[in-house]
Amino acid sequence: MAKIICPKCGKEHEVDENKLKEKFLLKKRFIARCKVCNNRFPVQSEEYETDDTPAAREGVRYKSKSARKICITLSKGGVGKTTTSVNLSAGLALAGHKVLLIDTDTQGQCAYILGENPKVGLTELLTGELPAEDAVISTRENLDLIGGGKSLAGIKRMITRKSFGGEWTLSEAMKEFDHKYDYVIIDTSPGWDQLTVNVLFYASEVLVPMALEFMPLHGLAEFIKRLGSIQQYRKEIALKYILPTFMDLRVKGPQQIFTRIKKLYPEYVCKPIGYSENLSEAPSYGKTIFEFAPGCNASIDYRELVRRVARDDSLLL
Repeated sequence: MAKIICPKCGKEHEVDENKLKEKFLLKKRFIARCKVCNNRFPVQSEEYETDDTPAAREGVRYKSKSARKICITLSKGGVGKTTTSVNLSAGLALAGHKVLLIDTDTQGQCAYILGENPKVGLTELLTGELPAEDAVISTRENLDLIGGGKSLAGIKRMITRKSFGGEWTLSEAMKEFDHKYDYVIIDTSPGWDQLTVNVLFYASEVLVPMALEFMPLHGLAEFIKRLGSIQQYRKEIALKYILPTFMDLRVKGPQQIFTRIKKLYPEYVCKPIGYSENLSEAPSYGKTIFEFAPGCNASIDYRELVRRVARDDSLLL
C-alpha cells in the first residue's frame, strides 16, 4: 500500500499502490480529497519518492516543496490587478491548491472583494509586531489572506530608511510561509516604489494585467525595462504571463491592441478577460466572480487563466 499525507491536517491515507501508478501513467497530477478535513490538494508524481528502507516499503509519502510565488503587477492603475489577484487566487483554491494572497496596496481592496475586514495584516508582519501566523486570516477553503491597508505607507518609509538590504524585507518576513502553500499570489499597488521592488525580489513569476488601451501598452514597455534592471541582481524573477483585460468586442480598439501585443509578446499573452459588468458588481457583495456569477463569460475567462497558470488544461474548478 502507498500512503498519501494530507498537507493540511497531516492525516495519512492508504492507497492501493497499483492504482496510484495507473493514475500517474495517465497523467502526472490529480486532485485528492482528505476524508478527515475534506481538504482538496494536488498530488504529483514528482512529489513522491521510494527506496528500499523498511519505512519506505510502507509506501510513498507526500513531500513538501516551495510555493510558486506570482506577483500581479504593472505601474499603470486601473488595469485589473486586484481583480485578477483575487480571482486567480480563488480559482486555484477551488482547484484544490493551498493559496496565500498578499495585498501590498495601501487601499487594501483584496480583503474588501473577499468580504473580509482584517484588523492586522502585512504591516504587522513586516514590522514584527505579530508572529507570522497571526497576520494571516482564512477567507475561503484553501485561500488565506495577508491584508494591506493605509498603514503600509509607513512600511514604505521604513524600507527606504534601511541603510542596507531594504529590498529583501518582504522575503525575510515570508520565509515561514514558503513551504506551507502551493501558491503565493501578491497584489501590488500602481506606481513604482520600494514595496513593489520588494515584491519583485521575493516573487519568481510575474503576471501583468494590461487593459487593452494605448497607455497601459506604453506602461507595459516601461515595466519590462524596469524588470530588466531587477533581473541584473536577481535572475530568478521572470515575466511569465501578460493578461489582456477589458476586452470589448463591440469596438475595434481593444482588438487592434490585442493583435499588436500578440505579435510583440506571443509566448506570454494569455486569453483575454472580456469586459463584464459582473466583475464590477461582485466586490460589492464580497464575492469572487466564481461565487457571484459562475456561468458568466468573465468567470469562464478566469477559469482559463487558472488552468494556464496551473499548467493543467484538464483542471476542474
